Amino acid sequence: MLTGDLALATAAIFSGAAIYVNVAEQPARLKLDNQALLTEWQPSYERGALMQASLAIIAGVFGVLAFFFTYDWRWLLGAALILAPWPYTMFIIMPTNRILKSTQPAQASEHTRGLVQQWGRLHAGRTVLGLLATGVYLWALN
Repeated sequence: MLTGDLALATAAIFSGAAIYVNVAEQPARLKLDNQALLTEWQPSYERGALMQASLAIIAGVFGVLAFFFTYDWRWLLGAALILAPWPYTMFIIMPTNRILKSTQPAQASEHTRGLVQQWGRLHAGRTVLGLLATGVYLWALN
């Protein structure tokens, strides 16, 4: 079923991007000094948020469509999991994001570094949700 395949593919792309942030980008950024760290984080976050939000919406829509074609509840579960990073971000991560986005790089400090480290730990939650959604979509395809 094409909608299920597309739900799985876009959820997997979301997950891969989230994993990349946790295992490659975040550790590399933490090797920078405080000012450079924030200078890199700010545009990276903006671009990444747009990409991951779009992928989550697309994967969620395809999951809901797959449910309507099959009436298999697992598609709705996968859709809920891939869309869960939205409220998770808004309610859990956004307070940290707001501080980091409003801080001028010249004002970056050890506190800023701590917030970026915290952001990385919180971002891992999005990664887990994406992986769970991908797993459920894979399960629904079988």
